Amino acid sequence: MNVTDETVAALFDRWNESLQTGDPKKVVANYAERSILLPTLSNTPCLTPAEKEDYFTRFLLLKPSAVINLRQIETSGDIAVDSGIYTFSLAAKGETVKVRYSFVYKWDGEQWLIISHHSSAMPEG
Repeated sequence: MNVTDETVAALFDRWNESLQTGDPKKVVANYAERSILLPTLSNTPCLTPAEKEDYFTRFLLLKPSAVINLRQIETSGDIAVDSGIYTFSLAAKGETVKVRYSFVYKWDGEQWLIISHHSSAMPEG
C-alpha cells in the first residue's frame, strides 16, 4: 500500500472537520476499534470507543478546532504517522492552546483509521 503525504495530511483534516460537527460519535469514527487516545485535556487514556466518546462529549463543548503549525509525516506499508505541533482554538473559552501531537494511522483494508493518538499541551507554555 502506497500512501502519499497529502493523503495522510487529509486524514488530519477529516478528524478536525469531525470536531466541527460537535458530534462525539463522528469524531470517534476516525479511530480503530482497538486504539488509544492520550487526550489533551485529560490524564486518563481512552482505550474503548465508549471512553473516547465520553472524552469527546466533554471536549467538544469547548468548540475546538486545530491548525497545524509544524508537521512531519512518515509512512511504511499500511502504517502512517503524522506528528508535530498544532494550535487548538477553544472558541467557547476564547483561548488557544499549543499542543504536541502524534497520530498513527493503519489501513484496515477499506480506510485509514487512527490506532494511536497522543495530544499534550506544550510544557513550557
